[in-house]
Amino acid sequence: MNSFGRRFVMTTFGESHGPAIGCVLDGVPAGLEIDEAFIQAQMDRRRPGQNAYATARKEADKVEILSGVFEGKSTGTPMAMVIYNTNQKSKDYGNIKDLFRPGHADFTYWQKYGIRDYRGGGRSSARETAARVAAGAVAKLMLKKMGITVRSGIFKIGDIAGETVDFDHAPKSEIFALDPSVETAQKRAVLEAKEAHDSIGGAALVRVDGLPAGLGEPIYYKLDAVLADAMMGINAVKGVEIGEGTHSAELLGSQNNDEMTKEGFATHHHGGTLGGISSGDRLDIKVYFKPTPSIFKPMRTLDIHGRETTCELKGRHDPCVAIRGSVVAEAMAALVVADMLLLNMGRKMEDLRRYYQRGV
Repeated sequence: MNSFGRRFVMTTFGESHGPAIGCVLDGVPAGLEIDEAFIQAQMDRRRPGQNAYATARKEADKVEILSGVFEGKSTGTPMAMVIYNTNQKSKDYGNIKDLFRPGHADFTYWQKYGIRDYRGGGRSSARETAARVAAGAVAKLMLKKMGITVRSGIFKIGDIAGETVDFDHAPKSEIFALDPSVETAQKRAVLEAKEAHDSIGGAALVRVDGLPAGLGEPIYYKLDAVLADAMMGINAVKGVEIGEGTHSAELLGSQNNDEMTKEGFATHHHGGTLGGISSGDRLDIKVYFKPTPSIFKPMRTLDIHGRETTCELKGRHDPCVAIRGSVVAEAMAALVVADMLLLNMGRKMEDLRRYYQRGV
């Protein structure tokens, strides 16, 4: 499936080394002011080739809006956006044309389709996530009108975890670090992996503030379940936690329950969802990325004929995919929240009457 969402639906298209990638957004409410400068600024956060901590592939990632916008506002019809690929080096992949790269989707795509685009992985490449960031930027424009903010940053690189969370610092950091006190050590870990022709994993924190209570569609479209789906659909993500996450398995109920007072929740173990529905508290999502599988060390593998061989990669790759991946996770969270807001509009008869009987 190449579409995501129920009411605010994103469909992406394109391959890493094709002419372009892009998306179609269906369900954008008419009359939303489309700030193209803001959309481009979001793209620039994910854009490759900006520093030593990302792939050297240089793409402008300039978004061109093809439909769904008139005189600066959404029309309510499908909004199509395209991002042209301008810096492919397909020849870098010629030596692995018939090989399965360890840790990549090459083998599974071959098993499923019997054909694959070996140039950077084709559709399975993280290049596709640029389209998600463009779509997420539109969702964020909608959420801004509702007083909802979505932010992200890196709290862990390898085994170096931050103790504090500073979302104001993250945009100033080359690796979007949330804790300035460990940023230098985290940067060093990325560069050491890169110099060793290796890669390193990391983890991002996505936070949503201003979320109203009541979002989420039980039983089979819960807010936390859809968020997990959205995050696990990002390349290289291997784990997602909401609130206390896996640590809650180590606690007693008396420790994990968030007591309630007139001032609000006394603690925040639940992370913003209860029973799959937003509680009105802030929403915290931790997203864990594996090390980039594209490394420049010889590795044993098989070819498409089942013969053992050695894979030696060329090309340009992120030493830590979590860094730019955090921007993608933020975009996906925005898309989920936008979808949930639209789904929630008809939850009560009084809401329907208030809308359709206005002026009567």
